[in-house]
Amino acid sequence: MGGAAGWLLALVPAGVFVLLLGGLEAVAAGLPLRQGFDWVPTLGLRLSFALDGLSLLFSLTIAAVGTLVVLYSGAYLNGHPHQGRFLAFILVFMSAMLGVVLADSTLALFAFWELTSVTSFLLIGFDHRREAARRAAIQALVITNIGGLALLVGVLLLWQATGSWELSALAGTDIRAHGLYGAILGCILLAAFTKSAQFPFHFWLPNAMEAPTPVSAFLHSATMVQAGVYLLARLSPTLGDTPIWTLLLIVFGGLTLLWGAFGALRQTDLKQMLAQSTIASLGLLVLLIGIGNEAAISAMVIYFLAHACYKAGLFMVAGAVDHGTGTRNLPALGGLADQMPVSFIGAALGALSMIGLPLTLGFFGKEEMYLALFTSRLDSLLGLVVLILGNALLAGVAMVVMIKPFLGPLLPTPKSPHEAPIAMLVGPILLGGVAILGAVAVEWLGHDIVAPAASTILGEQALSHLGLAIDLRSPIVWLSILTWGLGVAVYWQAATIRTVLRRGGRAMGWTADHVFDHAMFGLIRFAADVTRFLHHGRLEVYLLVVFAALALVLLVPVIGLGGLDVLGSWAQGNWPANLQPTMPYLHEWVVLALAVTGLGAVLLAPSRLVAILALGIQGTAVALLYLLFGAPDLAFTQFMVEVLSVVILTLVMTRLRLDERDHRPLGEALRDGAVALACAVGVSLTLLLVLTGTLDPTLSDFFTATSVPIAHGHNIVNVILVDYRGFDTLGEISVLMATGIAILALIRGTAKAGSGAKRRAAKPVEDGLEGEA
Repeated sequence: MGGAAGWLLALVPAGVFVLLLGGLEAVAAGLPLRQGFDWVPTLGLRLSFALDGLSLLFSLTIAAVGTLVVLYSGAYLNGHPHQGRFLAFILVFMSAMLGVVLADSTLALFAFWELTSVTSFLLIGFDHRREAARRAAIQALVITNIGGLALLVGVLLLWQATGSWELSALAGTDIRAHGLYGAILGCILLAAFTKSAQFPFHFWLPNAMEAPTPVSAFLHSATMVQAGVYLLARLSPTLGDTPIWTLLLIVFGGLTLLWGAFGALRQTDLKQMLAQSTIASLGLLVLLIGIGNEAAISAMVIYFLAHACYKAGLFMVAGAVDHGTGTRNLPALGGLADQMPVSFIGAALGALSMIGLPLTLGFFGKEEMYLALFTSRLDSLLGLVVLILGNALLAGVAMVVMIKPFLGPLLPTPKSPHEAPIAMLVGPILLGGVAILGAVAVEWLGHDIVAPAASTILGEQALSHLGLAIDLRSPIVWLSILTWGLGVAVYWQAATIRTVLRRGGRAMGWTADHVFDHAMFGLIRFAADVTRFLHHGRLEVYLLVVFAALALVLLVPVIGLGGLDVLGSWAQGNWPANLQPTMPYLHEWVVLALAVTGLGAVLLAPSRLVAILALGIQGTAVALLYLLFGAPDLAFTQFMVEVLSVVILTLVMTRLRLDERDHRPLGEALRDGAVALACAVGVSLTLLLVLTGTLDPTLSDFFTATSVPIAHGHNIVNVILVDYRGFDTLGEISVLMATGIAILALIRGTAKAGSGAKRRAAKPVEDGLEGEA
């Protein structure tokens, strides 16, 4: 469908956006919408979703930006052979992110969280023919999956501490006083920091720029990296407002803000500049959540919205510039405003909001964050300095992105500059327009969007005081003016700052990327060493390790947990009752004698083939015992196993041309015999312990009561095998089939190798004879 695919598929997220708008009135009135159904009723798990102020803010942003990104993707990848696959990936990515922000069940949140990691891996590594794309995809997957595992542990600990799987129920619990609070907080922060690229886990995000530009626009504005911010905001009423929470979020958020802002000024690639500035913005959002007062949370909500609009738009402009000129390198760009006027307007709208000038959403976000820290406390003043410096650096970056490619003299580029298709320009213009319209309608925005979201994060009712009036007597306004002035200075000295930062980076000599590479290579070498140690190719050692481990697994719990004492007490107290001799019947004596004879024949067999046949006799006797004691199904299974075992072992032995006799040295024979004896003792003691316990008939009663009405079978054993554990049985059959195929391949391969070796051995003789002749 080419470029039309984007227009058609964009209707999907657009429909989601319209559907979500239907809940705006109820959410603004403080009436969250909830829906769900039983997921695993026996475990009390429910797949539940909730639409409150916070989830509405994120889901509307995801759907709106997603609509424009899908539209953009249709034109950006027009003619690409895998355009359909890319669009499918991006729609699944968007669905996963919507699942994260709408889930009320913590397990569902974790499932969608991991799905965003998997889909982002597919999108970042979309151009899998390039090594850089593959490396970036693996790096993002590794880092975010570390956080995913931490989130799973955190979710389980939350359930352990509260007994609830529902996020909405957690807000009413006092986890802060619980003994597991520290562990839960550590897991949640690790998950959020890795996902949202907080220092020191920030390095994967710039590398993710190997993804196509639409992915960058989506990922940096409304999707995966914002999931960590969402998680912190969502759990703020549950875990927040403690000194450790505040300290960690402010420190790491502030570090990330400055690191990302300086990192952006080091770059000359448009996408890399924007990616580094995203790291800074994520740090800013985390810092504001850490501050946690009403103004800070309101600032966080407005800034998230403003950032989503201008960052997605600027990434789209970067893609349009690359599409129109063939380069994104700033020194090679200039004077494009006349050739690409619509792109220039989109860049200007986004950059103005990023600078935080009046009549943009960025302005109100900046005003609120300054208001949150404008006190006489020393720590607040320090935080205020960090905010002003970070915002000034980001303002300088925005000016570079807006001015350098478009103004000044026109520079020669690989392609003759031309405007991008309309589908690639709709996004920047609309998103830039939203930044302006949102500011014009700031009172409505504050009442219907900001206040409900802030109330959810704070856990109490928040009021909006946003308005269009600008009071020049307010010191907050003058802090904004100071920020703009510093931003202009940063812009004029951008080249000098870049040079200094690059020299500093070279002097440091290493980066987080280097650490990651060394860690991954070390892990690979460690895995290779472990593999060589364990997988050495000696079958007898493998079997020895397996059976020794089995003996330990059986004996250690029996001995270490007091099993021998239990058996001793049982034998002393119930000896007469439990060991009353019952004389077998004559036919039972015969079968027992057959089994003992078979066992003796195995031990005394003169050759391996005789031992295999004797083993079959012993097994057949055991099957007869099953039959005599009323277990015909089990007896039939035992017969089949014995017959197949004898046939397969005989076949393997004859085809592999193994030695007829066992030539093991005495030491190895004693070792193997000791392991076998340990396994036998372990199995016997374990079975005796089981028999000493009280029989719990719950399962037996369940199967007896339900076999006929549910599975329509009178043979309970068959019903269990086929119905209740049908997938297990299928798995066992599959394993047996795979084993049979492997044995067949081994026999055939050995036979061919033997024939080849025989021919190779014979050929020199023949050649020699020919030579002599």
